[in-house]
Amino acid sequence: MNDHRLPLAVFDLDGTLADGSHRQRFLERRPRDWDAFFAAAPADPPFAEGVALALRHARESEVGCLTGRPERCRADTVAWLAAHGLPEGRLRTRADRDRRPARLTELELLKKPARTRGVRALVDDDLLVCEAAERAGFTVVRAQWAASSPAMKDAQERRGRT
Repeated sequence: MNDHRLPLAVFDLDGTLADGSHRQRFLERRPRDWDAFFAAAPADPPFAEGVALALRHARESEVGCLTGRPERCRADTVAWLAAHGLPEGRLRTRADRDRRPARLTELELLKKPARTRGVRALVDDDLLVCEAAERAGFTVVRAQWAASSPAMKDAQERRGRT
């Protein structure tokens, strides 16, 4: 639902709605295979907890997604969201060449709609993103249903890739 009168409920994708654990192996190699990592994203199974929470929020909010995935992954990501019955809402991605840590890019992506609309909650699995959003005054729901590997944490915070 795209009703700009409703507040936003913003969901992170990887580790919150999508289980990308099957593709973390591409980040454990040297050199990392980013193309294969993102190419495998359409096969991510959904996290039932994240999908159920998004559907609950959709009753009173516009549900949108933000992700550290690069813009070039937009078509696959939109198709994945639709295939798993998630509400159609805005999708915010990082620029293809943006390599800043997730806590910076995702907070910036969250602040843009907050300038003109209320943000009811951010749902995210990344501890550093959650802490940054809380410091900025956002209500945060920590998605604790996914286990993150050291390779994924490195990709989010040091490599600025997801």
